[in-house]
Amino acid sequence: MRIKNILILSTISLAFLASCKKITPSSSVQQVANKPKENLGFYQFLTDDPNASPFVAKKEPVFAQNGMVAATHPDASKVGVEILKIGGNAIDAAIATQFALAVVHPAAGNIGGGGFLVYRDKKGNAYTLDYREKAPEHASRDMYLDEKGEVKPGQPSWYGHLASGTPGAVDGLEQAHKRFGKLSWKQILQPAIDLAENGVRLTTREARGLNRIKDDLLKYNPTKKYFLKEDGSEWKEGDLLIQKDLAKTLKRIQQEGRKGFYEGETAQLLINEMKRGGGIITQKDLDSYHAVWREAIVEKYKGYKVITMPPPSSGGIALMQLLKYVEQYPLTKWGWHTDSTTQVMIEAERRVFADRAKWLGDPDFVKVPQKELLSSNFLTQRWGDFSFDLATDSKKVSGGTIPGYESMETTHSSFADKDGNAVSITTTLNNSYGSKVVVDGAGFLMNDEMDDFSIKPGHPNSYGLIGNEANAIAPNKRMLSSMTPTIVEKDGKLFMVLGTPGGSTIITSVFQVFLNVVEHKMGMQQAVDALRFHHQWLPDKITFEEGGFSPQTLQKLLGKGYKIESQKNTIGRMDCILLHPDGRYEGGADVRADDTAIGY
Repeated sequence: MRIKNILILSTISLAFLASCKKITPSSSVQQVANKPKENLGFYQFLTDDPNASPFVAKKEPVFAQNGMVAATHPDASKVGVEILKIGGNAIDAAIATQFALAVVHPAAGNIGGGGFLVYRDKKGNAYTLDYREKAPEHASRDMYLDEKGEVKPGQPSWYGHLASGTPGAVDGLEQAHKRFGKLSWKQILQPAIDLAENGVRLTTREARGLNRIKDDLLKYNPTKKYFLKEDGSEWKEGDLLIQKDLAKTLKRIQQEGRKGFYEGETAQLLINEMKRGGGIITQKDLDSYHAVWREAIVEKYKGYKVITMPPPSSGGIALMQLLKYVEQYPLTKWGWHTDSTTQVMIEAERRVFADRAKWLGDPDFVKVPQKELLSSNFLTQRWGDFSFDLATDSKKVSGGTIPGYESMETTHSSFADKDGNAVSITTTLNNSYGSKVVVDGAGFLMNDEMDDFSIKPGHPNSYGLIGNEANAIAPNKRMLSSMTPTIVEKDGKLFMVLGTPGGSTIITSVFQVFLNVVEHKMGMQQAVDALRFHHQWLPDKITFEEGGFSPQTLQKLLGKGYKIESQKNTIGRMDCILLHPDGRYEGGADVRADDTAIGY
């Protein structure tokens, strides 16, 4: 999501802060307000302002014994749980949910995009699947630049046919099923087909989203009526969205698997669409696309084993760098969102995003120094100029030096089954509703993932992220991502499943929710609901959800030179699962949107 309606707090007074809208804390929160500070954890926040709440809102946790699904849309979560109930495993539930999301959540659920999957089986074996989109064969390094070397007007990497990379979702999900699925492919696809044929009732959020992009749909699809009401009126909550062409596409995938998308009728419809709008995806691109199984990043944080995604996701390396930076500090004692806790997290984020810009890209095209970036020597050197007295200036921070090397729309779901298998899966079209192009006759939206490349070194993408040579456009190259699907073990057993959409805020949201549970002793739903903040090196500022810091914390940070902005828009939409010592799963689905956790 792009940050809008930001209130700049260049000067902050206690009177102004006291006037900010606060959420009344629950009685359970009020009861701990007088406990000794060193034992308060995140409740220490309340001793600074007794009228404040650490939560964006209060949502009841969901507990279940046999399995849990936490996904972006209630209908998709229902599909996943029903698959578990009829004997499917976590992989089956994940695949069924992803296809359902392509129907019920067109803003990000997709078959026209791609994603990453992290899987931990009941024995503790870890696997990661990269089905990120790829640049088409006819893509070129400077394809979005004019003759002067400047980015062309009209944001061609965001909108229209030229913005799309070759989709990877269908190939990736089929590969996951062939390797680890239990139920038949036909069974897994049928719920999504039913939803497309019979229709889905729009939530308030989905109706608002479709209304918001009406002009874009008309501009980039002038001869089509997809996602538009026949009478031209606006969508409203409860309206029935029926998608017959998408149902036909899903049936072809159900009957033929990968071939039902990358070959035959669906492929021809996609290619025709590209030709109609000046896109460059060809049949050769579709034929040559294959998802890749990659070696998981597996690292320790205190007594926890963290399993996460390697490049071309930047999320895994970034998350582990962040955790390694802050591991040395007593965050539990300091408390949630106190100035010291916040400062070390911000300074870690500043350095990690600078390294992301310099070093990370598709490992099939560039040498990513993964081992070095996670080494204690490198991180110690990077942390050398940190001071509690003063904010570091981002202008003086660049990617770290490594000898021997040359220089917001996404959706997440988490799954756990009765046997202890777990899946963390994040997929994306990039911005909301992708490129806004709907494939005529096939009924699905295409991605705008080409913007996730560095279309010009030093030029920010739609999330404000800076990229350089490692992420430059090249034919058949995968673009860098911030997606951070993650699974955590404790004492050799499954402990937590994490992930979120949110562009550049994905990394920092996963980081914070992990610490909320591990350091600040929150339950899963509490950890998800807790207010969040974000820093990404450039631009050099902290953004935070309104009410996320106490007046005292803000004063201290401002006094050290930090630039701080409060925003009414939310940060991230986490969907997570926590396994409790009594064997129950707790689902944490973000109260910030339609996200829903369902177990059985």
